[in-house]
Amino acid sequence: TFQSIEGFGGAFTEAAAVTWLSLSPARRQELLAAYFDRKRGHGYTLCRVHMGSCDFALGNYAHAETPDDFDLAGFNIDRDRRALLPFIKAAQQVAGEPLKLLASPWSPPAWMKTNGRMNDGGALRPECRSAWAQCYVRFIEAYAAEGVPIWAISVQNEPAATQRWDSCLYSAEEERDFVRDFLGPALETAGLGHVRIVIWDHNRDLMVERARVVYSDAAAARYVWGTGFHWYGEDHFDNVQRVHDAWPDKHLLFTEGCQEGGPHHGSWDLGERYARSMINDLNRWTEGWIDWNLVLDREGGPNHVGNFCSAPILVDAAADALLPQSSYYYLGHFTRHIRPGARRVACELDGQAPAATSFMNPDGTLATVVMNDGEHALRFALEVDGVRTVVELPPRSISTCLG
Repeated sequence: TFQSIEGFGGAFTEAAAVTWLSLSPARRQELLAAYFDRKRGHGYTLCRVHMGSCDFALGNYAHAETPDDFDLAGFNIDRDRRALLPFIKAAQQVAGEPLKLLASPWSPPAWMKTNGRMNDGGALRPECRSAWAQCYVRFIEAYAAEGVPIWAISVQNEPAATQRWDSCLYSAEEERDFVRDFLGPALETAGLGHVRIVIWDHNRDLMVERARVVYSDAAAARYVWGTGFHWYGEDHFDNVQRVHDAWPDKHLLFTEGCQEGGPHHGSWDLGERYARSMINDLNRWTEGWIDWNLVLDREGGPNHVGNFCSAPILVDAAADALLPQSSYYYLGHFTRHIRPGARRVACELDGQAPAATSFMNPDGTLATVVMNDGEHALRFALEVDGVRTVVELPPRSISTCLG
């Protein structure tokens, strides 16, 4: 056996929340059930939320907008109460329990940055590091007061990218120092040492280098739970394995992935991209997998900078209709059958076998997910403890074998 699973899920964004609110009450419940109901839907348990604005917000905003407010006297989460928190609370009600939430900032408030803007990169001003660390504390405490506990935080979404939307640059050394000297101590002092800290939160290509710099400093590493990563650019699946092999006591979490460039209505490739990533990441010690927006409109928005993307469920608000995409169904093969606490078990593939991963659930059931992304049917034998079953996978298909 190998790693155990924390969970699967998607991201609560302001765009997703507003899109959800555009539906009738009946259709809202249908969407929540599709994602969070354990019996009728995917049974999501692990999700993400942005701390302050991101590209999938309706515009730039921060929780501490007042310039030079180092004491954070004006800190508030009023913006989140409009749509984000109602969406999360409704999801929790359907799930029947609090969700594990990863909170990620896309940018500090503009006044804390070297470029004076939330967009277009820039960096955290050194004199603002203490105040910014306290913003994480205030955010976690404010959400807890709303009945929405935060399970983990990442230091910065995509810290190596200057984006035309909300973004902020950190070198590996800057992230290490911020965690060691400000963020880790701030959480610990506030009695929030149980909230996990995730570093990197960017693509697989440079995750080994980022982990090396942070984990090589024992004082910083002691605060860090693990490394988060995305799928944009080339796959680089082997880097996930390399991080585990070098630092087996640290954890791995897929924190964001979506199909870029608009909604891609009806594309079968969407689902296959999800399954290919999930199988490869899970087989390399990843403990949780978080999709990006839970839901978007027909255009793949709203998005305040025109960075439209797809989502597993799109919405036609005018028709009050949900439009599930292939990615929704592919995700279900993992989320419905590999439950939190499941442990990955050895799954050896011989010859021209399909891509596969296998997990033993806490209730003793074995779930093996197999995908055939080729143009021809694949006939293969599944053997478990000497019991052999012959299965045929149609072309361009995915199946879950349960036992």
